[in-house]
Amino acid sequence: MPKSLQKSASPLWVIIAFATVYIVWGSTYFFIRMAVQGGLPPFILGAIRFTIAGLLLITWSALKGEKVFVWNDIKHAAVSGILLLFVANGIVIWSEQTLPSAMVAILVSSAPIWFVLLDKPNWAINLKHRATIAGLFIGFAGVILLFSEQIEKVFSSGSSHSQLPWMLLLLFGTVAWSAGSLYSKHKPATGSASVNTAWQMLWAGFVYIPVSFLHNEYSGLNVHSIKTSGWVALIYLIIFGSIAAFSAYVWLLQVRPATQVSTYAYVNPVIAVILGVVFAGESISFTQIAGLFVILGSVLLINLAKYRKEKLALASS
Repeated sequence: MPKSLQKSASPLWVIIAFATVYIVWGSTYFFIRMAVQGGLPPFILGAIRFTIAGLLLITWSALKGEKVFVWNDIKHAAVSGILLLFVANGIVIWSEQTLPSAMVAILVSSAPIWFVLLDKPNWAINLKHRATIAGLFIGFAGVILLFSEQIEKVFSSGSSHSQLPWMLLLLFGTVAWSAGSLYSKHKPATGSASVNTAWQMLWAGFVYIPVSFLHNEYSGLNVHSIKTSGWVALIYLIIFGSIAAFSAYVWLLQVRPATQVSTYAYVNPVIAVILGVVFAGESISFTQIAGLFVILGSVLLINLAKYRKEKLALASS
């Protein structure tokens, strides 16, 4: 990462961006479920969510006088946007109809490990720091601990074999997310981050449209039967889940190390569990509380390791 880019990022904005990605994305599991249960089919939900969010963001960028039609940036945004928001996000939404949410959360939380394995240009840096690697694996262990009771029920019921293809598909989606994130990091846009984010969402939204037709989602769709909760969830996902959180994520990839940004995958399940307890009346066990503390400890370890490394680098320069 160019030092000039990293220095230009205000620490306050970095903290706000991390908080947005951690908290808002953690809440999207809850709101995606609310939208689908409210009557919005999953692929139509993706098409509406990302197309509207992309159009709003690119219109805002154009009104600010930013250059929105740079063909090279649009091409790169197509690759990262489709991998991130269609392949990875679409598989998560699709698999949630079959897999238990606990299984989905655990497989998605393997993303930070894939970040390290796929980020070949930074192998020498990432694999060198034991604290970072230890933090990644401790965080993953924390997520398994967090959902261990639910996973035990899945395997004891004997349904795990029938769900294996979905697990493999979800694992592929997690790899796609990591690959798309790293592509976005190593192929940064020449223009503004907001324009790049807008094109990523637009490309994903455009791909969702024909896929929703292939799944015949429009034939049984009745707009009048969609509940108010479904529309509220959709609006939340557009404004907060897409425009705010995804924009913050794309920006963080440019100003912070990918391994640090990837810690969102550990914090999001924590937020999801807390929201379930507060708003859905779900119970939380001692084992889950232990998992929460392990996860938060791993994230703290990774962040402290990164900031210590940067402090030492600045002192020696």
